[in-house]
Amino acid sequence: MRLKESPSQTAGPYVHIGATPNATGIEGVYAEDLGLGLMNAEAMGQRIVVTGRIFDGASAPVTDALVEIWQADAKGIYPGQKNADPDFSGWGRQAVDGETGVFRFETIKPGSAPFRDGRPMAPHITFWIVARGINLGLHTRMYFADEAKANAADPVLARLEQPGRRATLIAPVSQDMVYTFDIHLQGDNETVFLDV
Repeated sequence: MRLKESPSQTAGPYVHIGATPNATGIEGVYAEDLGLGLMNAEAMGQRIVVTGRIFDGASAPVTDALVEIWQADAKGIYPGQKNADPDFSGWGRQAVDGETGVFRFETIKPGSAPFRDGRPMAPHITFWIVARGINLGLHTRMYFADEAKANAADPVLARLEQPGRRATLIAPVSQDMVYTFDIHLQGDNETVFLDV
């Protein structure tokens, strides 16, 4: 007798209720949704804003996505490691705007962290996305356009088989330190997703 594989299911609407209840209109569970703030006023490093939208295969904004980010602190140390900045959590979470699909994180620019073999990685922020139609959360990275030298030597970017697709992971910056990182789930400009 052979057992059949269970059907897959997407995250559905309930992930938002559990992860960001205030954003869904359910108040009183938490004073504010966990992950809204990544730092306090004493956190070290250059303040930046990371914003963008998530687009489906038809280039329409996805308005029901949940986005998490993880990153190192300004010295390139991840939270929980020795000498990490105690005033910086390195983790953020939010539901995108239900009308525009925009996400926006106020954070610090991360330093260069070591790859598993010790080589330095370019400063980056890891993204995790869930939404309708996504069976498993999608992982990707955002690199900084103003870190061209570090990006050229990054061991993860170097592993991409199609070098032209690296551009889907690099966020341009405005004069006021706002990095715009649009994520395309499918289509001609599909963002590179990582199998982690």
